[in-house]
Amino acid sequence: MFTTMMTLALFAPIANPETARLWPADAPGAVGKEDRDIPTLTRYTPAEPNGTAVVVCPGGGYGGLAMDHEGKQIAEWLIQRGITAFVLKYRLAPHYHEPAPMLDAQRALRTVRANAEEYGIKADRIGIWGFSAGGHLASTAGTHFDDGKSDSEDAIEKASCRPDFLILSYPVITMDEKVTHMGSRNNLIGKTPDAAKVEFYSNEKQVTAKTPPTFIFHTSADTAVIPENAILFYSACRKNKVPVELHIYENGPHGVGLAQKDPVLSSWPGRLEAWLKVRGFVAK
Repeated sequence: MFTTMMTLALFAPIANPETARLWPADAPGAVGKEDRDIPTLTRYTPAEPNGTAVVVCPGGGYGGLAMDHEGKQIAEWLIQRGITAFVLKYRLAPHYHEPAPMLDAQRALRTVRANAEEYGIKADRIGIWGFSAGGHLASTAGTHFDDGKSDSEDAIEKASCRPDFLILSYPVITMDEKVTHMGSRNNLIGKTPDAAKVEFYSNEKQVTAKTPPTFIFHTSADTAVIPENAILFYSACRKNKVPVELHIYENGPHGVGLAQKDPVLSSWPGRLEAWLKVRGFVAK
């Protein structure tokens, strides 16, 4: 069982994070039983948890996962600030398309919330952080959620999958072919999607007053995922009175992660940390 495995990991050394599958049996829509068919969460627990948790969604165009600089390194950054991190391995093309990634992200949020007391976190301090296509997945989780399935026999499914905050790093946001990253779009909804799917996964069109507070980072020089994606989500949040903060740096390529080696871009995680403090997710 996921709960048992993760409880054992609660006080595990940082060097030995615990990985567990999201569903004890096959995931919904599974087409096999190989590693690619099994979405997982890898948990990193800080020495002194502060009650906040973040599900991390690495990017990779919905066809791969940048598990190091957009996964493990992010988890390490979070635990250094007392935040419990859960790195999500979600299902990918060519074997999986929508809605599998969304279902995996929603299940991850439900899992963390359903087990919050055991994990030493607060059920109302669970965020999601995504990079590139993982940013699209995080923004999907922030615009497509429910309060839980009260009639489910699965205790995890009874928990809400609404994140309490969003962190979007150079995110894909829209499925509009004039703005989107076409590789991500093709992998998620196909090369000839119907209009309903384009609308559904154009997350700037799905923002409401219930969308969680959001922090966004991008660069003007990003040619892989152009910053208009970030601007669309920012504008939608503003329109719906959702608290939002946007930082667009002039220079910097796509996929920089924490940009630790760039003397300018490396300042962006500090801006995020300040935002987390203002929102009460990290102690001031």
